[in-house]
Amino acid sequence: MEVQLQQYISYITLNDHDSIQLYQIFLKCLDYFVFCPLNNYVFILSQEKSEPKWNNYKNLGKSGLRVSCLGLGTWVTFGSQISDEMAENLMTIAYENGVNLFDTAEVYASGRAEITLGNIIKKKGWRRSSFVITTKIYWGGQAETERGLSRKHIIEGLRGSLSRLQLDYVDIVFANRNDVNSPMEEIVRAMTFVINQGMAMYWGTSRWSAMEIMEAYSVARQFNLIPPVCEQAEYHYFQRDKVEVQLPELYHKIGVGAMTWSPLACGLITGKYSDGVPECSRAAMKGYQWLKERVNSEEGRRQLAKVKELHLLADRLCCTAAQLAIAWCLRSEGVSSVLLGVSNADQLVENLGILSQMTPQTITEIDALLGNKPHSKKESRA
Repeated sequence: MEVQLQQYISYITLNDHDSIQLYQIFLKCLDYFVFCPLNNYVFILSQEKSEPKWNNYKNLGKSGLRVSCLGLGTWVTFGSQISDEMAENLMTIAYENGVNLFDTAEVYASGRAEITLGNIIKKKGWRRSSFVITTKIYWGGQAETERGLSRKHIIEGLRGSLSRLQLDYVDIVFANRNDVNSPMEEIVRAMTFVINQGMAMYWGTSRWSAMEIMEAYSVARQFNLIPPVCEQAEYHYFQRDKVEVQLPELYHKIGVGAMTWSPLACGLITGKYSDGVPECSRAAMKGYQWLKERVNSEEGRRQLAKVKELHLLADRLCCTAAQLAIAWCLRSEGVSSVLLGVSNADQLVENLGILSQMTPQTITEIDALLGNKPHSKKESRA
């Protein structure tokens, strides 16, 4: 058992209700896993003795920066939906389980997310060299000069973020959408400046089109500046084209990696909205009427019907629907890390316990179920 414990790859918390069903779960998964109650956890152990259940770290694109396959995001949660104590608990669980990537933005909770994150980092006393902090610049305030990607706001916005985070630098600063009012050369020069000044190690884009990313790269090469290394993009079962068709081409051509967010489609894939919108859910929060409308739309109902089938597939694979969805995201070429958004420890522990790998058979079954597999340019020409 000691040898097997060294190979554990995920775990789930147990309560009394779970314990009642443990024997049934054990029989169902006997061919694949061994269960070992230890300190109120059940470790899911792989029969393979050489490879861990998931590859913990990857290069961010073709840069040398090693990031954990799973990162912890702070959108909606830090400084808003959850308490500072819960935020600290989540960061501690993540860090102690190998997560080294923590993502935030100047706009999250009007800057309070960065303040909360910075306070936790200072309190924990972790070595700065042992983790990666990313933030995003675009929406910084109400004044005309406090938003966008002008040289002024990129520099001043990042200084503000560093002050709230209580850090000397962030590892990656993202341009949190493109700014049509700022020339691309100005954006790239400003990003190069903050890197040369030691305020950031790398820069990336978020919600940029492939054409915009390529333009930034071309400007950087033309003027001997620093190009972006990563794009942050939404990616889940129902949002596929950009990450599966456009970004892999950029990855091979210019080395831009993908850091994806919303793997559970804002909770839709968990099944929490199958019977309506719960009061404590994100869709019920102030400012998220768009999500409620999306859930209740005709397209949302069709997606929820597919979610039910995906839950059945997850049951057959002895995992949760969330674990299956996250593993599915990680299978995509060029995806360096998937950002998790969680509001409690149980969700985080569940999400960390992803599947080892997606078999071709499972991928094919999911594609057939979803019916939305995008076609590459080569397939389209054929």
